[in-house]
Amino acid sequence: MANRLIPLAILVVVVTVLVAIGFITYRIVRDVKSTTKTKMEKRNVMVTRDGMTVGVKELGEEDILVNMWNHTSFPAYKSRLWDMTGSASGSGSGNGEGKVEHRKGLACSHSHS
Repeated sequence: MANRLIPLAILVVVVTVLVAIGFITYRIVRDVKSTTKTKMEKRNVMVTRDGMTVGVKELGEEDILVNMWNHTSFPAYKSRLWDMTGSASGSGSGNGEGKVEHRKGLACSHSHS
């Protein structure tokens, strides 16, 4: 009868060890999730079953306008009143027509050759 109880005892010990490892793993995962959720909520990031929501700190309209103004550039803007590039006026680059004509001239010169 003792020979029949040894495999049963080994089975109980193995199952107990596996349950203990599973329980410890579950606790660690739960604690990491809780800690991460708390840290994310401090940064206005909410994670729910539907997805993630990112909160935005409140800014006044003036702050937003000043921020946009400071980070805006107009690289393709050319004034009709003055030349911002510093090149001589009357060079045909005012509205781009000179470049188009130049390209047309190159296309025609290649077709005649």
